[in-house]
Amino acid sequence: MFTEAATLIAKAASSDDGFHPPSITDFFPPEILFAGTPFALTRINLIQIIATVVLIVLFVLGTRRMKLVPGRFQSVVEYGLDFVRNGIAHDLLGRKDGNRFLPILTTIFFMVLFMNLTGIIPGLQVAGTAIIAVPMLLALVSYVTFIYAGLKKSPKKFLRNSFAPSGIPTALVWFVAILEFISTFIIRPVTLTLRLLMNMIVGHLMLVLFFSATWFFFFTAGHWWALLGAGTLAFGFAFTLFEILVAVLQAYIFAILTAVYIQLAIADEH
Repeated sequence: MFTEAATLIAKAASSDDGFHPPSITDFFPPEILFAGTPFALTRINLIQIIATVVLIVLFVLGTRRMKLVPGRFQSVVEYGLDFVRNGIAHDLLGRKDGNRFLPILTTIFFMVLFMNLTGIIPGLQVAGTAIIAVPMLLALVSYVTFIYAGLKKSPKKFLRNSFAPSGIPTALVWFVAILEFISTFIIRPVTLTLRLLMNMIVGHLMLVLFFSATWFFFFTAGHWWALLGAGTLAFGFAFTLFEILVAVLQAYIFAILTAVYIQLAIADEH
């Protein structure tokens, strides 16, 4: 049965009116506004703008008229802010340094979260973080922030700890310095970028695969193939719930790693 289904899907994928599997071209959509200009926008760019506007509006409305006894909406906004403040900033950096870097950590967390969640919203269906520009920009912000924090705290200690941690034998100092440079100044921003990007790309491809297959089995193949459609639909809904978890988790990981890097930069030794 599954061999027959695979054959049927393969034939349909080669036709114009059959099954259309997800493709990497989904992440390179054509320009739909201001084409041919420096301000050209694609569908994903519009999704990023929508996510940003929604985020700003929600926080403006949630914090515009703060009450001593908050309503439900204010409570949700305050819970989100407290989560970043107490669960990330203060927990890793302490109250003083946590408050200093709280605006950046809060921006990173909620920007990643809202742009991740667009991937499971009908009509949008692709994460704003699924193209490299956004993860790379946020990784650059994290990179500049922890370097700034270390240099401002103590340039000498930051550079010493970054290149030659204490306790290294003299004969290995240069070798360790090269490894530490690669690890701290190259691998950190690269892994921040790729971790978020790859998770969002794979999530999009899986959701499109499940729901495209469901549509094909229900409305193109028909008959008893609809049984397979019920299965792919169930997997699609299950994976949607999993994608919500991934969206939140990736936002948390990005923010907490940024806080960890800041903490290492301002520590006396690491």
